[in-house]
Amino acid sequence: MAKVYAYLADGFEEVECLAVVDILRRGGVTVETMSMVKNPLATGSHGIMVATDGIGGGIPEDATMVFLPGGLPGTTNLNNNVDFCNSLKEAARRGVKLAAICAAPMILGRLGLLAGKKATCYPGYEDQLLRAIVVQDGVVTDGNVTTARGMGFSVDLGLELLKILTNEENANRIKKQIQHPQTI
Repeated sequence: MAKVYAYLADGFEEVECLAVVDILRRGGVTVETMSMVKNPLATGSHGIMVATDGIGGGIPEDATMVFLPGGLPGTTNLNNNVDFCNSLKEAARRGVKLAAICAAPMILGRLGLLAGKKATCYPGYEDQLLRAIVVQDGVVTDGNVTTARGMGFSVDLGLELLKILTNEENANRIKKQIQHPQTI
């Protein structure tokens, strides 16, 4: 069974995070939201407080995927957490799948985790996707990494991750349930 850990630092983009978490949970994927502050409440970039499932910085051994929502200063706060970034690199070495949206792909880029891979991000952060093949797609998966441009692609990202973690039929079932008109 797939298990996703979503990491929320203060200043995360609420819709990017919660849309993806919602879709994955609807599709039967276990998702743990992890606060990167010293309490279980993380504050989004628009002042919305979210109660997380836990507090953490390291990536557990049972992780199938790590998800990084964007938003500012949330992305900067995650990027500046050296212990978390080291844990992220180690998780990637273990084969954990990675997903990031908006500004958050810059974290993967700065860590060298996008080298040689197609990736996308919020416009203006392309130079942070070090050694990536930057594309303008809304959502792109290359190997074990999935990236998305921004909040407008949150639902598409959730459906893509659901397809990766379960199967296309399950993703299409949820897509129909939520009345999403786009194709995946």
